[in-house]
Amino acid sequence: MRARIPSALRTGPLRASPAAASLSSSSSASTLAPLGTTATSTAAPIRAPITSSRAFSQQHCLRRPQTSPPSSTSATSSSSSSSSPSNSTTPTSVAGFLAWTPAEAVPGVAIHGFVRSVRTMKKYTFVTLGDGSSLASLQAVVPAALVAASDAELTNGAAVRLEGAWTPSPGAGQSHELHVAGFAVLGPSDAKTFPIQKKYQTPEFLRTLPHLRPRVPFNTTLLRFRSDVVSSLTRFFDERNFVQTHPPLITSSDCEGAGEVFTVVGGASPKQDNKQAGGSEGFFRADKYLTVSTQLHLEALSQAVGNVWTLSPTFRAEESDTPRHLSEFYMLEAEVGFVDRMDGVMDLVEDMLRFVATENCGSRAYDELLARTSTANAANAANAESDLEDPKTVEQRWTGLLSSKPWPRITYAEALRLLKDAPVEFEYAPVWEQGLMTEHERYLARIVGGAEGTPVFVTHYPRVSKAFYMLPTEGSSEGSGDETVNCFDLLVPEFCEIAGGSMREHRLEQLLATMQARGMAYSPGGLDWYVDLRRWGCPPHGGFGVGFDRLLCYLTGVQTIRDMVAFPRWFGRCDC
Repeated sequence: MRARIPSALRTGPLRASPAAASLSSSSSASTLAPLGTTATSTAAPIRAPITSSRAFSQQHCLRRPQTSPPSSTSATSSSSSSSSPSNSTTPTSVAGFLAWTPAEAVPGVAIHGFVRSVRTMKKYTFVTLGDGSSLASLQAVVPAALVAASDAELTNGAAVRLEGAWTPSPGAGQSHELHVAGFAVLGPSDAKTFPIQKKYQTPEFLRTLPHLRPRVPFNTTLLRFRSDVVSSLTRFFDERNFVQTHPPLITSSDCEGAGEVFTVVGGASPKQDNKQAGGSEGFFRADKYLTVSTQLHLEALSQAVGNVWTLSPTFRAEESDTPRHLSEFYMLEAEVGFVDRMDGVMDLVEDMLRFVATENCGSRAYDELLARTSTANAANAANAESDLEDPKTVEQRWTGLLSSKPWPRITYAEALRLLKDAPVEFEYAPVWEQGLMTEHERYLARIVGGAEGTPVFVTHYPRVSKAFYMLPTEGSSEGSGDETVNCFDLLVPEFCEIAGGSMREHRLEQLLATMQARGMAYSPGGLDWYVDLRRWGCPPHGGFGVGFDRLLCYLTGVQTIRDMVAFPRWFGRCDC
């Protein structure tokens, strides 16, 4: 039997968010007063539709949150008149307009956005407009006479307001288009110098423009998807009575003990050293660091309010220049009090990731991700490496997370036996004391996860290779080479580890002995406060951390973490 998480953490069965009925009622609440006059243009430019695998989404997803207004009968029935549409039915975003399909033209609508492209013909100027709400653009038809009469210029990158009639389009590949009767350029753009173009631009080039890169349509999808996942996590923990907390970013210790920390230096000038900036002993009177993990502080907060979680930036001064590493990244971390079995912590991780996948599978961002990966891979088929993972692989990842079967759990010792019996030759032979290499984790995720591609828990790693705060496994031989700790890593196909956790050593004498054996000081201003937590009412507890940006890469098919983060920082690079 698997030990389940305490009942206080389980307020009910896994459930989806509110269904379509609540979505339709909420979508009509946000309105914009219609402005402008009716346009008479009848041009029919063609917009490429978004396509995706609906069969997969409908089979596995419990909700499909399409936040777009319905095509109300009140709007369509009055569209033939010159009166403006009702405030309660008028969309305010590009995504809302694209989903709004009235049977007749609706005059007097307005929308704000950024010009993605401009195509000028003899009688009309065709403008594609985006506002970040949708991967697809809204197409607007502007009469040439209107453009000629205006002092403002419609150019790529300009921020504009368009007014006119939302009209059924006779062209193939699109349902409606905006016939513009008036426009205003609210933020001009020099198209000759604007770096973001409609044509394909490499990720390497876009990384040199971190302040403009978010405007690329696919990156707006990533930003919206990130927001959606944060919302799902907030609901998950709220329904289980966890308290969201905000631990400090400046700390007095290196949580992981790896020494890859940024030291904080105070003062007005970057040329001043720590002592000069803050007096004879420095700004904080001792060395302080940017946090590599909020776990130690979460343990303190857990003793105050119970189960806690946070989504917080963390920092590592690794001189590593790989697609998997950043110097600043977000960690989702949680701490559970009064739990004495690690199975309960793993259950929480499993339920959380399945909840996130269930809520977001079939969302607009999800559909756009699959559509974009399909298009991108087709366009770059000749390239040795695609910018994005194959859409079938992305779908398989979601299938694994959505699986209703319990995710496999194997011990580190069992993992080593599987690796040693593997019919493949590894570059690095599996050795007990050295932990698992990336090639080992990939093999285990593929073999143990099976055809469905479910994540795999690997538990009870050697104590010598793990952090000082982890609870030793009961029954393992203390002082022997095969002593283990109650910890786990969660492995996923191809991407390897995305989460890790452990039971914490809650006993004072045992914690002090481990720290002494490892030569760790707990002087005032260091880890003395962490030791104090064991002196006064420290219950059995455990927790976990998830690399949030890496999780998003796994779910979206983005292959480099630098392209998942809006403003990435890594060794040698911090551009803005």
